[in-house]
Amino acid sequence: MCGIAGELRFDDTVADVRAVLAMTEAQSRRGPDSEGVFGIGPRCFGHRRLSIMDLSRRGHQPFVDNTLGLGLVFNGAIYNHHELREELGAQGYTFSSTGDTEVILKAWHAWGPRALERLQGMFAFALWERDSGMTYLARDRLGIKPLYYTLDEQRLRFASALPALLAAGDVDTTIDPAALHHYLSFHAVVPAPLTMLRGVRKLPPGHWMAVHPNGRCDLHSWWRLDFTRTEEDERRSFGDWKEMVLQALRRAVERRLVADVPVGVLLSGGLDSSLITGLLAEAGTQGLRTYSIGFEAVDREPGDEFKYSDLIARHYGTVHEKLHVPAADLLRSLPDAIAAMAEPMVSHDCVAFYLLSQAVSQHSRVVQSGQGADEVFGGYHWYPPLAQLDDPDRSVDAYRAVFFDRDHDEMRTLLQPQWLSEDFSQRFVSHHFAQPGATSAIDRALRLDTTVMLVDDPVKRVDNMTMAFGLEARVPFLDHELVELAARIPARHKIAEGGKHVLKEAARAVIPAEVIDRPKGYFPVPALKYLRGEFLDFVHGALDSDAARGRGLFRPEAIAQMFEAPDQHITRLGGSKLWQAALLEAWLQSHGI
Repeated sequence: MCGIAGELRFDDTVADVRAVLAMTEAQSRRGPDSEGVFGIGPRCFGHRRLSIMDLSRRGHQPFVDNTLGLGLVFNGAIYNHHELREELGAQGYTFSSTGDTEVILKAWHAWGPRALERLQGMFAFALWERDSGMTYLARDRLGIKPLYYTLDEQRLRFASALPALLAAGDVDTTIDPAALHHYLSFHAVVPAPLTMLRGVRKLPPGHWMAVHPNGRCDLHSWWRLDFTRTEEDERRSFGDWKEMVLQALRRAVERRLVADVPVGVLLSGGLDSSLITGLLAEAGTQGLRTYSIGFEAVDREPGDEFKYSDLIARHYGTVHEKLHVPAADLLRSLPDAIAAMAEPMVSHDCVAFYLLSQAVSQHSRVVQSGQGADEVFGGYHWYPPLAQLDDPDRSVDAYRAVFFDRDHDEMRTLLQPQWLSEDFSQRFVSHHFAQPGATSAIDRALRLDTTVMLVDDPVKRVDNMTMAFGLEARVPFLDHELVELAARIPARHKIAEGGKHVLKEAARAVIPAEVIDRPKGYFPVPALKYLRGEFLDFVHGALDSDAARGRGLFRPEAIAQMFEAPDQHITRLGGSKLWQAALLEAWLQSHGI
């Protein structure tokens, strides 16, 4: 896990090493162990390293192989690098290091872009060819690792975090109206390639880009999630699916033990992280460390789930750490947590993950986390209504009715006229639902949530908050083989009995029933849902600032109305609309935009 950066010039000038150094320095928290820069004429690459595999200097990046004429900067983890090393060794390749970085480089030399299909793991990388002048950018199937870039006629710059590009300067920071619409309507999800800034884009998950020396950029899709089922899939029994899920998840958890440091668990007390803990214990992990966080209750809404995380920790005898955060500490941490966001992320648990990661990083460098299970296995409450929909042509409206934070009419009352044109979010969902490979409304929703919403909400927030403290988070529920298996399972097996039915039944072979049969919970941070006292003052300070008034995003009367009764302006999914507006403004101010 690391931070990467680089500049590619197209105007016959030498790449700006100082700009690359500024980007790598801005990502120092992602990679606290070492820094490296390599320049070759119009191209320069930078790297900040978090040492997880091959802790020696042989794993240092940028990694350059002068014999093959290739170089690489890489962020992520390849869990099958040992197997690939053996296969490449049989073809005559030799290795100077024991980590996964060199394996990617030589796999690309052997197989070209088809090498991506052989990689099991999470990754974003830039690979360059010395002699041809070509550079290739690539991102993993489910976007677990980020890759942002700016592009014009003179150059391309890339980095693992958007603020790193800002540190290099000369970025168009105009707000992108389509991204703004997605943020305020599509539950704060801004799908690739968009970001909130017009001048910054992100490489879509499951894509690679060929960057030619003259500046031509060719984008290629190398993976897509298919919900098409065979007759055998439709006939297969629930019991068979249950067993297949458990075996696939076992493999996913065991793969993510590949490291030269111990691996812990972020244990919320819910089904997903509890199941990961149980499988790690089943695999014989010694001295397993688990971590939980809780906050103060507000209006009788609880702020922790320690009851369940304690149960799992006792059951498996883990070394368990609990962090209870007083409201004052939460408030003090808000500015730092917002600054750590590569993009504005409204979910209340961002600050929870930030504070938890800070504590966990004192003891562990790698943890497994339960993100993705709800999207992959149909755990959210908006899926069952979609399963009852007979007319697929009505699926977009049905999805919007249960998921969107605002409809287009409400957007008109919130935004100043210059920021609102067409209904970008409606158009995006309609286009995505119309793609081949999913025919029913629920499968279309599951595909969208797994490949878009999951990427640019839960997964992004976990990456940002853990990497703010040099902590690597691995997500076994996003093992691509497990995700592909889940897509083949008929939706009825997933959404029955309150959701995630097949996963829950598979889990009964591993973890206590009390955790499986409990009411569904979320990472609770009630102080950011029910804004009171100093939290309301924080929101007021962001939205009533000179910067906010000068930016002119929101209609003053709409903001004033929300301040009159913050508790009455809650999204369908339980978030504060006032916090959503304030978080965006606070993020923009945090990064000097």
